[in-house]
Amino acid sequence: MNEFRVTRSARPMSEQQRAEILVDPGFGRFFTDHMASATWTADAGWHELEVKALEPYSLHPATAVLHYAQEIFEGLKAARHADGSIWLFRPELNARRFANSARRLALPVLAEELFVESIVELVRADQDWVPPHDGERTLYLRPYMFGSEAFLGVRAAARVSYGVIASPAGPYFSSTAGGVTLWVSEHFTRAAPGGTGAAKCGGNYAGGLAAQVEAQQHGCEQVLYLSPDEDH
Repeated sequence: MNEFRVTRSARPMSEQQRAEILVDPGFGRFFTDHMASATWTADAGWHELEVKALEPYSLHPATAVLHYAQEIFEGLKAARHADGSIWLFRPELNARRFANSARRLALPVLAEELFVESIVELVRADQDWVPPHDGERTLYLRPYMFGSEAFLGVRAAARVSYGVIASPAGPYFSSTAGGVTLWVSEHFTRAAPGGTGAAKCGGNYAGGLAAQVEAQQHGCEQVLYLSPDEDH
């Protein structure tokens, strides 16, 4: 029995608009008609599991994630095969990493079965957004979780929101034929023993933006970080 209730959008994008986007979607620029969502509270656990029309959040200025960065995310893709079928690649591994990230950021663990189901049901709802079987175009899926309780105080949030959004995507880098150029950072570190380096949390990416800017200023596309341990 499926746990995620599906409510179709009353205002999906037109077939013509969708087709125009899928020709050259770029990366992270356009989003599908639906999203998956769920809520966790300390007293009720996980509830309100649904796939519904994509909609913005309304957040109180004291929402935990805005002040304490209690947030994690994942990234995976759905690809259309030559026979028209749509496939995910090992979503259970993303589910396990998502759970490990949740534990590190003191967030509730979403069961692997619910994680996978939320993605499958979203892809089913937005299957027309999966690009055809040619080139490198796919449907990128972004599961995420954040502390959504409104309060000030350093503790784990007692209310947490989970969601999955989808975005048709081409290659992340404009050209990979000759490889990706790397800038070796001598001033910044990405992870340290006991830190959050193994967790896929937004704070890790925010902390890496200065190094990314430095790389771009030197004509490079990505950053290679050195170990903070001088013995390695």
